Amino acid sequence: MDLAPEGTADPATLGEAIRAAVLDPQVSAVTTRQQETGLWDANFLAFQASQRDHTNEPGTVAQYRRLRELGVPTTTRPFRLGDRALYRTLSRDDDPLLYGEFFDATVNDPDAAEWYRNLIREGASAALAEAGYEQDPRLRGSAHKIISQVSSFLRSDLAEDPLAARGSSAWQLHPEAHPPSWWSVAMLAAMPTLQRERAGFVERLGSYLSQPTPDRSFVIVVNKTTLRPTHLLLGNPIEYDSKGQPKDVPLALHFAEMLAGLGQLQKVAPAVEFLGPLFEDLDADGVWHPKNLRSQPKSSSPVTHHYWPLQADDGEMTSRQADVTFRLALIAKRMGWPLEFV
Repeated sequence: MDLAPEGTADPATLGEAIRAAVLDPQVSAVTTRQQETGLWDANFLAFQASQRDHTNEPGTVAQYRRLRELGVPTTTRPFRLGDRALYRTLSRDDDPLLYGEFFDATVNDPDAAEWYRNLIREGASAALAEAGYEQDPRLRGSAHKIISQVSSFLRSDLAEDPLAARGSSAWQLHPEAHPPSWWSVAMLAAMPTLQRERAGFVERLGSYLSQPTPDRSFVIVVNKTTLRPTHLLLGNPIEYDSKGQPKDVPLALHFAEMLAGLGQLQKVAPAVEFLGPLFEDLDADGVWHPKNLRSQPKSSSPVTHHYWPLQADDGEMTSRQADVTFRLALIAKRMGWPLEFV
């Protein structure tokens, strides 16, 4: 559905594909966990279950995006419930529900409450943008605010070094720094109209994402709470091992796909260099077929929970090839490269 040109799919075949997607066990594993509030586990931003963060499962943003990636129509009940909750986060509604997993940290602390709500709005905006609500004025208002904050950061001196000392040997994100996140970049990648309106910003963002990430570990400090910066993108996240192989193929594909959506892929050399060998391993039918593929590529990053894999590894070669093949085709389509459909 994401690849075939509009109108080329036989209605009966398309209907059967949608039915199969809705009935897929992977979909049921997500939808049966949704609460009547529209949330999953009463949390918004958890990428995965975490004892440290006191989350029992991925949060609402990740699960909502997961359903979208699995091909579930956005007209179905899980999306209707999720839409209601996500749109409420874009408002000024102070319902404790809308602070999700961060509510305890916001009690009697208006500054922290505002910081966490802004963070939740980033995740919610990404999910809603990917669901196709680009022209909704509530989403557009939130998106412009998010972009303006990131744009101010990219124009500031903090863009060159956003870290501040925390004690004698530790680092934290500067409290005035607002770098791009996986959510804000995904949101913009799904909003082409907004890209045209903020073309200069998109160019600056592409340049920023082509640079190396800081080699210092750091945390984010909000009042007395410290957070891990898993959601932030402080440059190019693609890393290689000692043999020159990418450490995390799914994460790198996710990054490259967002860049393609932004029209910035060819301007980010590390992403182009990563994709080169993958495209070279496509066979005559456009199927990813590298030598000695013994298992499906796996991700070590929680950021890709919603994104990878869409096809479970059942031990067969086709299941190991499916996700990379699909992602490469999607990147090619977003780049405007011709695709052949068989």
